[in-house]
Amino acid sequence: MPELDMLQEFLDGGQVDPAVFALRPDYRALLLAVDGLVPGPSDHASEEMLQAAESAARELLTDGPAEQVPHVAAWREAYQGFGAKPSRTRNSLEALLRRAVSGLPRVNRLTDLYNAVSVLHQIPLGGEDLNRYSGAPRLVRATGTEPFDTSADGAAVIEHPEPGEVVWCDDAGVTCRRWNWRQARRTQLGEDTTAALFILDALEPIADEALHAAAEDLAARLTLLGPDVRVARRLIAAGSPANERD
Repeated sequence: MPELDMLQEFLDGGQVDPAVFALRPDYRALLLAVDGLVPGPSDHASEEMLQAAESAARELLTDGPAEQVPHVAAWREAYQGFGAKPSRTRNSLEALLRRAVSGLPRVNRLTDLYNAVSVLHQIPLGGEDLNRYSGAPRLVRATGTEPFDTSADGAAVIEHPEPGEVVWCDDAGVTCRRWNWRQARRTQLGEDTTAALFILDALEPIADEALHAAAEDLAARLTLLGPDVRVARRLIAAGSPANERD
C-alpha cells in the first residue's frame, strides 16, 4: 500500500496546461488521491446517499431546468469555448442532475459515492482507478492524435478527441474527454478498485470555499470505506503557487 507521501508525489506531478487556463482563467481542479479503499458493489450506505442526492436535485430543479443552474451554465459556456456543443455532450454535472429526476445510476460503492457528492455540491466530479494510471494526470488541449479507450455498441473501440478539445490524460492516452464528459474504460472505477484519483472541477460562480467543502465531504465519506484509508489532495489554479496542499 502506498504511503501518504507517495500519493502526494503522484499529485505533485499533475498539470493543467496554460492553454486551458487561457480558455478559462477561473478554472480550478482539486485532486484527491486515495488508497486503502475496501471495494465492493453498491450497498445500503451508497443507496442512502444516492437517494439524498436525487431528492436534492429534484428540489433544485423546481426553480428551473438543469441548464439554468449557475455552475451548469458556466460549464456549458466553457464547452462552447473549445467548440463542443453542450446540448449534445453534456458536462457530467448536468448529465447527473437530469438523470436524478428519474433516478441516478447504481454502479458500485465508489462510483455511487462520488456521483452523489457531485450532485449534492453541484460540482463536476470524476473518479479513476489509480492503479490503472500510467504517469501523472494532465489536463491539456488535445492534438487529436491521443487514443481514447471507449466502447460503441458493446464493443471496445479506440477513438480520438477533436483537435483543441480539453481532455484529461496520462502517458497512455486520454482518461476523460471534453473536460468532464466521458471517462475512458481503462481507468474506470470497479468493484476491485482499492486506490483512486478523484477530480473536482470548478468554474465561477463556485468559490474556493465551496470547492473545498465538496472535497472535505468526499474525503470524509471515503475514509469510511476501510480502516486504512489515506487521502492526499492538491489544488491547481491559475496564478497560484505550483502546489497547494491542505
